[in-house]
Amino acid sequence: MPRRSQRAAGAALACLSLLALAACAAGPDPAPRSPTASAAPTATSPAPTPPPPPPPVLQPDGTVRELATGLDAPWSVVALPNGAVLVSERDLGRIVEVLPGGGTRVVAEVPGVAPGGEGGLLGLAQLPGDGERPASLYAMFTAADDNRIVRMDLAGEPGAIALGAPQPVLTGIPKAGNHNGGRLAFGPDGFLYVTTGDAGLRDAARDRGSLAGKILRMTPAGEPAPGNPFGTHVWSLGHRNPQGIAWDASGRLWAAEFGQNTWDELNLIEPGGDYGWPVVEGVAGDPAFVDPVLQWPTAEASPSGLAAAGDTLFLAALRGERLWSIAPASAAEPAATAWFTGEHGRLRDVVAAPGGGLWVLTNNTDGRGEPREGDDRLLLVGLAG
Repeated sequence: MPRRSQRAAGAALACLSLLALAACAAGPDPAPRSPTASAAPTATSPAPTPPPPPPPVLQPDGTVRELATGLDAPWSVVALPNGAVLVSERDLGRIVEVLPGGGTRVVAEVPGVAPGGEGGLLGLAQLPGDGERPASLYAMFTAADDNRIVRMDLAGEPGAIALGAPQPVLTGIPKAGNHNGGRLAFGPDGFLYVTTGDAGLRDAARDRGSLAGKILRMTPAGEPAPGNPFGTHVWSLGHRNPQGIAWDASGRLWAAEFGQNTWDELNLIEPGGDYGWPVVEGVAGDPAFVDPVLQWPTAEASPSGLAAAGDTLFLAALRGERLWSIAPASAAEPAATAWFTGEHGRLRDVVAAPGGGLWVLTNNTDGRGEPREGDDRLLLVGLAG
């Protein structure tokens, strides 16, 4: 073999030897590895949904317009879905419709109303029909032996509203010459809420077995609503004479309540809460009772109707002859501001108007006020943020 071929063969043999040694040193082929976590696709988290903006704080803008005059001791005002407006007249037992031109027409004289003192035809609340039941108007009134709630079928268009015969919903609520409560409202949960006064039966206010001095919660048929704290109609207790209820933008229930001689109250209502009457009046600082969020001397309030608009509560004051705004309602310590002091006399009810602003009922013809020409009135108060 030529020398060059020998050198080439030797080099090739050396290379093969080195490759074999390297293979032996490396050992067997490793098993295939799983992808690392960092190699896996990364899911993209959705961007968090921003919280909704807080509702605006609203206050009266200074404009007041008369929608109706010549009302007789009006107590409650309610808007129907079709745009009609109904008002209860306490002492006459009438429900009247407010017409677009400012006049009124009598829709019904509710049979069985026995007015006297602070009793008579009181709160109204409407429930739209649902395909299985007709639209209804609910009314609370003082009868010969009790306070009671009735339901009337509701029909007709604005200018021609008609009511059917009253059907009992709940009877046996204690009555008296005063402290009859009387406010009705359907809550966001679809149940009917009712305020009742202690009817002079002071100890009954904290008695779970009595309907006096309570806020009640019931089905439209009048049965205790599911989830009530005691399995009865009672939602809260220890009330002297609550006459205003409203739900704020967060769905919380508020109530306005007459005190005795010292403090009127604005309460945030808790299911099963005991608001202290007749043991306490106003802020007590006693953990056994729920303290009011705000209180007023009775000469500055004597509160009746209560409404919510935006992040503001509005309270109609009788003896105080003013409209109180409480804002922000969502704050731990909202501030109260008085409006229209002495300008319109006693104020019985306040309602958030469907088209914006507030409906306010004056109450100067109920035997305690000083009627002016044209009293009593339904007013529209403008609001601004």
